[in-house]
Amino acid sequence: MLLPGSKGWIKKYFDMVDKGQIELNNEFPKKVDRESFIHAALGRTGIIFGFPSRLHYAKELDDSKWTSEEKLKLLLFESHLLVYRTKQVEDSFDQHQFIEALVEFYGKYNASSITKMFSFFLKESVEEKLESILTKRVDIKMNLLDNKFWVNYLNNVFIYLDVILFNDFLEHRKSSTFYNYDEMAINALTAIALASFSDGEIEHQERSMFKVFLASANLSDLQREIVEERFEKGGDFNDFTDQVETNWLFKRFLFDLSVFFIFANHDAAAEEKEHLKKLCEFLKLSDNELNEGLALTEQFIINNQEKIPFLKTSSSVEKVYSSLTKRWVKILGRNKDKLAVELKQSKELVSLIRKSTTKELTKEEKELVKTQFKDIVKSMPSLAIFMLPGGAFLLPLILKIIPDLVPSAFRDNEVEK
Repeated sequence: MLLPGSKGWIKKYFDMVDKGQIELNNEFPKKVDRESFIHAALGRTGIIFGFPSRLHYAKELDDSKWTSEEKLKLLLFESHLLVYRTKQVEDSFDQHQFIEALVEFYGKYNASSITKMFSFFLKESVEEKLESILTKRVDIKMNLLDNKFWVNYLNNVFIYLDVILFNDFLEHRKSSTFYNYDEMAINALTAIALASFSDGEIEHQERSMFKVFLASANLSDLQREIVEERFEKGGDFNDFTDQVETNWLFKRFLFDLSVFFIFANHDAAAEEKEHLKKLCEFLKLSDNELNEGLALTEQFIINNQEKIPFLKTSSSVEKVYSSLTKRWVKILGRNKDKLAVELKQSKELVSLIRKSTTKELTKEEKELVKTQFKDIVKSMPSLAIFMLPGGAFLLPLILKIIPDLVPSAFRDNEVEK
């Protein structure tokens, strides 16, 4: 049994990999670039929002007795592993090289909570070093009296910054450009501040959420004052540094956070929607990336409304679901001609799509749908989300977009509308 809260869990993890109990498979469409796949895959796990909704590789493990800290710790480890595996896709995977690369990365990390730790690692193995580092990265300290709203959510919600920086590390090992965690955290908090203030009003829920993100950033007093002032008084896109222009994963993270803060506790106002549109233009993200980012975040809110404290109090989940549906109708619509041609070649798949509109598919049927869809989406990068767990929830929308793709045998008794 794997217990991320006890020593030796990393060795145990790879022992389960060797025994086939955990599979390290990465399949992504040929036309989808590596970073787009990373963003889509990890978006489903919840790590982008600092919440471990599911693991990436070890999703079959029973984690019901794990603490939220243990879940997030293993998710952070798996996220680093995904980044490393997609980078080394043409080479055979060496777990020892991966662990050494990750420890080397954290050894050069400029976050103050990490740099103070390495003097205590003299007698520890490389796996034990990494376990200690990940434990430290997940933990945050904050005043519970000021944040009762978040009493069950006291983990580092900025943990995804580590993943983005590790990706940069693998790209530029001999460069120092990826070490500035503080600058990245300030930019992320600035995005949150601008999103919260975009309707001219800071709500209590937004203030509570901001405190947790601020605590996770672990900034100096001066840096905290800067972002707190932006949160209270507002700002503009000029408050971002040049860092946001050079990293695509970070751009998507800033946009995801902005959507998250706007949609988490209410339906977006006109001013907030306009802010998101302008932010996308500023970050040079396409309309397709805008819609995919909105869909990803909205789906996370829907899937985790009963798990995260502040989402439980939200009265807008139904509006978010409606918005999500409309978003995917638009994305599917752009690909409907090509999708129709591909689907008409598979009567079995269309039959299951038809069934999914009235009945819950069995586990075997869902797996069959997933397998057959993999080949189809390889030629349509924007539909890569179908390949990820849970993608089947979009199936009923396909009939809404392309109703005539259903074979005539399934329409014999259909009443015309």
